[in-house]
Amino acid sequence: MKFVLAGQPNSGKSTIFNAVAGYRAATANFPGSSVSFTTSRALILGREVEVVDLPGVYSLTSADAGAGEGESYLLGGDYDLIIDVVDASRLGRSLELTLQLLELRRPMIVALNMMDEAERRGISIDAAALARELGVPVIDTIARRGQGLRELFRTALQHAHLGRPAPVPSFDREVEAALHSVSSALQEVGADSGVPARFAAAKLIEGDSHFRRSVFDQYPGLEPTVAAAVADLERAHGWSADQIVSGGRHAVAHAIEERVSVHGSPSLGWREWLDRLLLGPWTGGVMMVAILAALFWIVFGVGQRIEGPLVGVFERVIATAVGHLEPGSLVATLAHGVLMGLAGGVAIVLPYLIPFLLGLAILEDTGYLPRLAYILDSLMHRIGLHGKSVLPLILGYGCSVPAIMSTRILESRRDRRITGVLAAFIPCSARSVVIFGLVAAYLGPLWALTIYVLNLGVVVVLGSILSRRMRGSSPGLILEIPELSVPHLRTLVAKTWLTLREFITIAWPLLVASSVVLGLLEWLHAHDEINALLSPLTVAVLGLPSAVGMTLVFGVLRKELTLVMLVQALGTTHVNEVMTVAQLMTFTLFVVFYVPCVATVAVMAREMGWRDTAWVSGLTIVMVTTIAVAGRVAFALVS
Repeated sequence: MKFVLAGQPNSGKSTIFNAVAGYRAATANFPGSSVSFTTSRALILGREVEVVDLPGVYSLTSADAGAGEGESYLLGGDYDLIIDVVDASRLGRSLELTLQLLELRRPMIVALNMMDEAERRGISIDAAALARELGVPVIDTIARRGQGLRELFRTALQHAHLGRPAPVPSFDREVEAALHSVSSALQEVGADSGVPARFAAAKLIEGDSHFRRSVFDQYPGLEPTVAAAVADLERAHGWSADQIVSGGRHAVAHAIEERVSVHGSPSLGWREWLDRLLLGPWTGGVMMVAILAALFWIVFGVGQRIEGPLVGVFERVIATAVGHLEPGSLVATLAHGVLMGLAGGVAIVLPYLIPFLLGLAILEDTGYLPRLAYILDSLMHRIGLHGKSVLPLILGYGCSVPAIMSTRILESRRDRRITGVLAAFIPCSARSVVIFGLVAAYLGPLWALTIYVLNLGVVVVLGSILSRRMRGSSPGLILEIPELSVPHLRTLVAKTWLTLREFITIAWPLLVASSVVLGLLEWLHAHDEINALLSPLTVAVLGLPSAVGMTLVFGVLRKELTLVMLVQALGTTHVNEVMTVAQLMTFTLFVVFYVPCVATVAVMAREMGWRDTAWVSGLTIVMVTTIAVAGRVAFALVS
């Protein structure tokens, strides 16, 4: 059995998926957080079932490039049942997609999710009446609390075994006549588009370019039939055919909503009052600065208090363990490398990484990120970008990989390219660890804040330059602002662990392996030659100690490596005793801005192409060298 979770963005699909499959899909309280589908096997009532969590789609005729994966899977995927996740608080809008899913003639049930939110808005929905209207089972759920999910999947198993296709909704007489005409013509010529003839007819009448191209190329004789049906429809209504079909679907959806729901007075509470502060013209910016500053200071404060004691513990452990081995021997070198890698992960990276990821998860789940996009919309337009570009950039503070992937939520290819470039310059959690663990820890939080401010300035200037050089302009901001919500501790912990697990399984082994490799190079006396090759950049241009050259090489794999390798290369955790303030700042600036890690380069190549990726990588080297040299000169003048 294979079940597909489908629905509009922010309807709770990923929350349901995580409830049955374990926390495997990143969830966030803003639209567009899912950009690719996730699959997992789950045991449901003793039966193993494959569950697929699709990206949210508003419509199966959406022009949004980010909806492509979800739409393609629904139209051509091999699955047994659709679980349509519907936002009960926005029932009429959500049912428009439901009606399209019914036209696919696949077994389907409806998860009437967010019933608590609907109740808060004064909306009462008769699930049994809705089931009669749609002709498919409807189950009340509150996914974030786990309510109704057992019944949902029990019903899904039963309905999938029956294999009954969902009934097809009907529209007004003229639309039905046009659909009948085109679908009959498709059946007569034996056209196989992979979907029911009626659904294919609707796509052709609505002017779906992909469907028209694939069908008309094989059956050119159908084009006059479709053109005639479209002409009759437009003559009868006076609108374009796509407006007529979507308008008919809209009317049916809202008519169903009126018959199955009762709207009372919404209860105004803390969410509405808080939104007035968060989105107010005078208070929104102040609140934004306060929230982001609080996140910065909390991460620094927690990390600094944990790092010091842990470093002390590991220094004693390493000294004791290596002290029993022959100094300078291969075994001692390997042991020291392994212990340094483990210590770097536990004592240097995790104290800053965990609170940062947890703080970012809180901002996501409360629904503050789309509000941040709203506040910054005017600034983004001044540099020639869309307000929704803020969302990928904010995701970049967690990890550059999902940030670049999430540029799919942008409608314009121009905006996707520019935002993808800027996302590569945003300091991800790995680079933030370097900022906190090196600059904030040794020089103070204000120095670290200076790097973030400088980075933001570089992003704004670079965005302005790119937007002027690339043709086109950004459309106005159309962004769904979800309700503010109180994040659940279990979800926050699971989300933090999902990202942390990647560090433990990928980055940490790299830390250990790289530390061992660096130790071997030192044991073989080869590190001096490598550092000498890099010295024209590190020493002559940047003014750094020659020993840091190797650390920058390892940083291409993972940015956290530069911090751990720096400690090992300099032979002390008190790097401020070896490097000056100017050198610490120059080194950190170089790490923050230079070539993204291997994983980011790979996803950029897939999303933007190798040509743009190579151009961006070269641009980072030029920019970081310029910035670092300028910083070095500025420090020299001040001192």
